[in-house]
Amino acid sequence: KLRDRFSNYFTPAEYARFQETQNSSFTGVGVSVAPDPKGLRVVNVFDGSPAKRAGIVAGDVFVAVNGKTLAGVSGDVATTRIKGPSGTDVKLRVEHDGKRKDITMARSQVSVPVVASTMREACGKKIGVVGLAQFSSGAHAEVYAALKRLEKRGAQAFVFDLRGNGGGLVDEAQLIASAFLPDGKIVTTRGRNVPERTLDATGDPIVPKGDKVTVLVDRNTASASEIVAGALQDRGRATLVGTRTFGKGVFQEVIELSNGGALDITAGQYFTPNGRNLGGQGVKTGTGLKPDVPARDDPKTRADEAMRVALRTAGGCAVKS
Repeated sequence: KLRDRFSNYFTPAEYARFQETQNSSFTGVGVSVAPDPKGLRVVNVFDGSPAKRAGIVAGDVFVAVNGKTLAGVSGDVATTRIKGPSGTDVKLRVEHDGKRKDITMARSQVSVPVVASTMREACGKKIGVVGLAQFSSGAHAEVYAALKRLEKRGAQAFVFDLRGNGGGLVDEAQLIASAFLPDGKIVTTRGRNVPERTLDATGDPIVPKGDKVTVLVDRNTASASEIVAGALQDRGRATLVGTRTFGKGVFQEVIELSNGGALDITAGQYFTPNGRNLGGQGVKTGTGLKPDVPARDDPKTRADEAMRVALRTAGGCAVKS
């Protein structure tokens, strides 16, 4: 009745599984997903997972779980229906290239690879590339370690890849943005029944001020990812490359209930340093962040066209279309 796609009721079992999402491991089938009108669209499939063994690939859509449709169901509730105790079966109806089939998988413990990093070259410069899968507890420490390793290896610029990152903990967003900003505002949160709060950089950046930073985003870059990308864009610290982001400008408060369940309910909005809100208050589609340099992957090719544009942007040479 709230008409708010980000507010949910969790049964006790669903709440227990929801709490797992705050960490970098969970019991499920081993995919990261994004909302889709039909259910959940697969963004990444983790190596060694039940989904990988079952042949699930990025772009597939989960349309039903154990015979129950996922159309119109919020992303958090839909994912908790897929998760469950290790060793138990879950039947997923999967749409692939317009065709649907039922696949039964045995759930297992899945460790999410939160941070991936590598060194690339573009325009005659060494470019450190760091990808972050989610803003889970402790993610900032892994990002810091990756950035420091790349600095020692001689990185002259950085690409921070937030594509497919649906967000997570706001405090982690503050700490990760602080890796690039020495001081100043990162995000402000405001709500009707919660005090206004402004989170600033912690004052100990990892990346030197003179190193160029490019943030790579797509339509599945959301929530805490938009906080970081928006802060770095507003503060003139990074160039955004990719497509318009998801547009989730609201945050939720978890209220535990006496039956062991919980309400995960929208409590307010967040604003970038320049005062932008990106999310349409939860009841309508938000505007998201507009990239400074548009770039889009062609799903029909093996090449990563958006990454190529990001590398050339970070390297400071002309971007070729």
